[in-house]
Amino acid sequence: MLIVETVGRIRREHFIKGKSIKEIARDLRVSRNTVRKILRSGETSFSYEREVQPRRRLGRWEAGLDRILTENASKTLRERLTLIRIYEDLRDLGYSGGYDAVRRYASTWSREHESQAAAAFVPVSFAPGEAYQFDWSHEIIVMNGATVTVKVAHMRLCHSRMMFFRAYPRETQEMVFDAHERAFAFFKGACTRGIYDNMKTAVDAIFVGKERRYNRRFLQMCSHHLVDPVACTPASGWEKGQVENQVGLVRERFFTPRLRVKTYDDLNAWLTDRCVVYAKAHPHPERPEQPVCDVFEEERPNLVPYRGRFDGFHTRRQFCLLRHSPRAQPLRTRRPHDDVAALHRRAASRRRSPDHRDTWILEQLLRGRMSPGWPSRSLT
Repeated sequence: MLIVETVGRIRREHFIKGKSIKEIARDLRVSRNTVRKILRSGETSFSYEREVQPRRRLGRWEAGLDRILTENASKTLRERLTLIRIYEDLRDLGYSGGYDAVRRYASTWSREHESQAAAAFVPVSFAPGEAYQFDWSHEIIVMNGATVTVKVAHMRLCHSRMMFFRAYPRETQEMVFDAHERAFAFFKGACTRGIYDNMKTAVDAIFVGKERRYNRRFLQMCSHHLVDPVACTPASGWEKGQVENQVGLVRERFFTPRLRVKTYDDLNAWLTDRCVVYAKAHPHPERPEQPVCDVFEEERPNLVPYRGRFDGFHTRRQFCLLRHSPRAQPLRTRRPHDDVAALHRRAASRRRSPDHRDTWILEQLLRGRMSPGWPSRSLT
């Protein structure tokens, strides 16, 4: 296609400098027929619109592709397939054409059936080992025959685009710590800065700008791994756009259609394997000649070495306050099974169930958490 700049230069070379058609064609490396067409038509721009789109291979698959696109559009956003997945399904049915034909047809179909809005974002570059991004997503799977919603923790190295994701039943702080431990062990290191949203397990209070009051245990975890946490501005997902994009990619690639697993261990083992396979098979967006895994190997020496597991769990000693009756017998060493029998005799004599204090003591005895000789009042 002739661009406007080429057309203008040809006209100037001929009408101003007086060059012949042959000289212009030799200098600009265009055909003489093209130069002659521009000079004789007097037009300043040319465009070409294809009137008939040949679909020699896609032709007989149009009905099936229409059906797939219609079914896909009727699903929720979480359940929809990407065009790559639609092309792969169509190829499994016997289609021998290319992906571009399916993409063009799907684009035309989408313009005819729905309007789509496009958003623009400013790309951000990161140095090796500078930052990672963390986020959660909710995915629906079938586990042991039951449909459940799992919480998937996502982590992505901003420079190499190496990703890690793992499923959990909840988003508690213990799960956050475990996700970080397993991700850093998988990467064999951590970045110097972590980018988060304002999740409650990490941020206690949001102030003006980037000022935050972080959770004490969360800060201890970051300090253990030498990570400087940074929280995004509320409702500004583009500040951690890489992991936001990873959430959609993982959902479309690995959780659609719904996975069927037996346990969380089986699911996480498969997900970890998918992280490696994807990194080996897909090119880096800024270095198309290298896969993600090669760029990650180059970034690994710049990571903070893995410092071992952070003990995110802490125990707290609890005490039971007991009332002492003035008529109580002197304290004596008792065996646990004697106290259990005494509690039942007391409850039966008063024709009521043990109160909350007696219930707690009974549970502790049955679990073996109280040693013989624990101080108590007389129960008989």
